[in-house]
Amino acid sequence: MDRIRGLLRPVSLFTFSCLLSVGTLLLYNVPFFRYVAEHTNEQAGGAIFLVASLAVIMLALNFMMTSLTMFCLRRAARVLLAILSLINATATYFIVTYSVIIDATTIENVFNTRYSEASGFFSWGLWLSVFMFGVLPALYCLLQPVVYCRVKQLAAWCGCSLAVVLVVALANIGQTLFVSQHDTELGGLLQPWSYVVNSARLISDKSDKQAEEIKLPDGRITDNGKAVVVLVIGESARKANFQLYGYGRETNPLLSKQDGLKVFQAVSCATYTTAGTKAILEPVSSDNLNELLPNYAYRTGADVTWRTSNWGEPPIHIDDYLTNEELGDLFPGENIYYDAILLKGLRERIEASAKNKVLVVLHTSTSHGPNYADKYPKEFEFFKPVAKNVEEGEKNVGLLVNAYDNTVRYTDFLLDSLINTLRSMPDWKSAMIYISDHGESLGENKLFMHGLPMKLAPKVQYEIPFLVWTSTGFRDYKPTTSHRQAQDGELPAVLEQHYIFHSVLNLLSIQSPAYNEHFDIFLRAK
Repeated sequence: MDRIRGLLRPVSLFTFSCLLSVGTLLLYNVPFFRYVAEHTNEQAGGAIFLVASLAVIMLALNFMMTSLTMFCLRRAARVLLAILSLINATATYFIVTYSVIIDATTIENVFNTRYSEASGFFSWGLWLSVFMFGVLPALYCLLQPVVYCRVKQLAAWCGCSLAVVLVVALANIGQTLFVSQHDTELGGLLQPWSYVVNSARLISDKSDKQAEEIKLPDGRITDNGKAVVVLVIGESARKANFQLYGYGRETNPLLSKQDGLKVFQAVSCATYTTAGTKAILEPVSSDNLNELLPNYAYRTGADVTWRTSNWGEPPIHIDDYLTNEELGDLFPGENIYYDAILLKGLRERIEASAKNKVLVVLHTSTSHGPNYADKYPKEFEFFKPVAKNVEEGEKNVGLLVNAYDNTVRYTDFLLDSLINTLRSMPDWKSAMIYISDHGESLGENKLFMHGLPMKLAPKVQYEIPFLVWTSTGFRDYKPTTSHRQAQDGELPAVLEQHYIFHSVLNLLSIQSPAYNEHFDIFLRAK
């Protein structure tokens, strides 16, 4: 490293900061300026002036922050700038490749992502991009000799930078409405500020939230009849690709023939797993951490088991929590990478329960990208050919849709198998409820996967399947109104995720002050 550093001619802090500021602008913020140019209502001259003004502001701010950081932190600043270069390159790659926006939601998804999921994004395109636009600039930050200035000079530079920002901002005072209308997109495309600011916001929000969930009022089970509810939380399942909702392809060949299956129109409260799963399990959509359905049912006296091949759910406080890896240890020889493992031995587990009220939660990962083709056994590859991942699918969206539709067919098989298992248990009143945490984009408007803020998300990212099956005589459904505001005893045309909490309390005969009959899809037992 010293030999390489010796080959580089020393530059002043002013020059070094200018180079990094210009490099940050050109290497990582082209999507930002493209968005501004495409969405401004200004004519050509006004658009050029706006883009140029934003470029000047960005250059001035980046110059000021780079020079201040280098002057104050010296060697530590070099390491920090090198790390930012690597993150900038990675963030820009995902923005360009997957049309994501690096907002607080995206940052939370990053923090909740495991290696097994993240590795699905690894590709030669990613590595090449990170090397060219991340590693090489990082090496420059680490090795370039810098001649530092005096404090007075630094103060003068920073003062001039702030003055430039102020003057240019005042010259564009008429763009305040544009900036406020597009603040999420602009902030999510601006590097490195997007992930720096939103990471700070997320950490602040996390610290502000209560460490423990808010306990709900005590409930009680009102009868001794045997009843089991299996709640299946789908992953990235969008209503648009379910045959049951009118999709032209045969993605639900088995469920479409199931007697007693009820299909509801529904929307998610968010477009990412953490918030979507929380909404399914809580009594009402809230920023607070209320006691969740499995925790509450368990505390009330029901037998609760959670089986998962996924992650990102809020804290679950029950005794019987099993991951797919742990189920693989219980059932050697089973493939733990497909969601069929969640059903293994389930009937025996229910029938062996010492309690008459059983709640089973299956948290699946069947339709999670980017590698949809890896989420189902090859015998379920009905639609062919398929794209191996989203990056490959960008070149041919039809192949990506084929792979995704195969995940829906696999879900169809799993739910059909589950219903048949419950139907074969005549001593138990039983119910199967399936609802997805959020939807998915498959190339519409050049968007892929999920995670956009709700105000920006297309409907395919929040219109979700909501399927219910009950054994004969278990519960009657409330009527659904589609042409007017729902009245007492009726369901609205479109349901939300927190209907699950209250409906399950009804099925398990749990009487509770937390129960709200308006959010229950069933009539109460007489």
